Amino acid sequence: MPAAARDYLIVTASYWGFTLVDGALRMLVLLHFFQLGYSPFTLAFLFLLYEIAGILANLGGGWLASRFGIPRMLAVGQALQIVGLVMLSALDPAWTVATSVAWVVASQGIAGLAKDFTKTASKSAIKATSTGGSGQLFKWVAWFTGSKNAMKGVGFFVGGLLLDAIGFVPSLWAMAGVIGVIFVAGLALLPRELGKAGSSKTVRKLFSKSRGVNLLAAARVFLFGAREVWFVVGLPVFLYAAGWRFVEVGAFLAAWTIGYGGMQAVAPALVARSDDGLSREVPNSRLWAGMLVAIPVVLAILLERPGLWHPDYVVVAGLVLLGFPFAINSSLHSYLILAYAGSKKAAEDVGFYYAANSAGRLIGMLLSGALYQYGGMTACLAGSAAMLAACWAITFALPVRLEIGGPPNRMA
Repeated sequence: MPAAARDYLIVTASYWGFTLVDGALRMLVLLHFFQLGYSPFTLAFLFLLYEIAGILANLGGGWLASRFGIPRMLAVGQALQIVGLVMLSALDPAWTVATSVAWVVASQGIAGLAKDFTKTASKSAIKATSTGGSGQLFKWVAWFTGSKNAMKGVGFFVGGLLLDAIGFVPSLWAMAGVIGVIFVAGLALLPRELGKAGSSKTVRKLFSKSRGVNLLAAARVFLFGAREVWFVVGLPVFLYAAGWRFVEVGAFLAAWTIGYGGMQAVAPALVARSDDGLSREVPNSRLWAGMLVAIPVVLAILLERPGLWHPDYVVVAGLVLLGFPFAINSSLHSYLILAYAGSKKAAEDVGFYYAANSAGRLIGMLLSGALYQYGGMTACLAGSAAMLAACWAITFALPVRLEIGGPPNRMA
């Protein structure tokens, strides 16, 4: 097996395990503290530092990966995740609510740093290991992103299952053990020089990106903000309030995310390709983004007529439908950022882009708790529709040609 393909598979497998634990942790925290009586907005607040830390980790992680290499950044992310899990397990039920919230927020901040250090390093590794042109790059990105999200879906189910089966603290220790195994394997198997390149010398250079990277980052803010508006707090709480058990909520979120990941993995077969890697792919991103906007609008209208529909069935069916175009959009974005990224500082460009991703999640998370508390699932869906419309509008400004001096992007 070629060394590049071997390194790609090792990074992918490592990120699978990390993502499974991260998904389980999200579901574990959300359901455990909802069971303790925390309000929807407080639940959203628990993840506040998680998302803020993610913005900083993506910006800094890209720079550090360029300077010190991808394997070291993977190890840093995995070590931080272990610290966050152990810290959360030390939560004392006798503490006041304010102290408990502060402790959980801090531990989630560490988990946020861990996740985005690991994600930026892992996705940068795709650019570093891909040598077969835009055709191979799109396939590798799609498979990595799709399989990662499928594992995150499994993690949602595992989190609900663990909470029901062994409880909160034992689950955290079990997950820390899994990350420990991944940490050792990554250090042993990956070449230390993978992804090293010249890094930016000043903060201004770190934020000075191409037009394509900047616009795609802006679109990503709204795309993932639109998902988190209903996904983070609104949907789990809505389903639990409708009578679903923890394991059933986790199973649905798992099934949705696994299906979503599967669609991402097959995106290259559904999107028209071009020799230059952009002239067809960018118009496709506009087409698929436009398809998304109408779905949450229709769902919100249906929920306003509860006598005609069973609300939780309407939401489940609608979100299954939403998953298909959302997955294709996300996969296209994940490809386009690597197509636009400068080859010498790909990790920095990817980090900047995923900092925007984290910013969108942060905005969506806060809106999810606030909108659900204000107007229930209908308000969450309305907020999602507005953000999807903004994402769609931005895609019309994306460049369909690389800037002079951009990375080569020919088909293999």
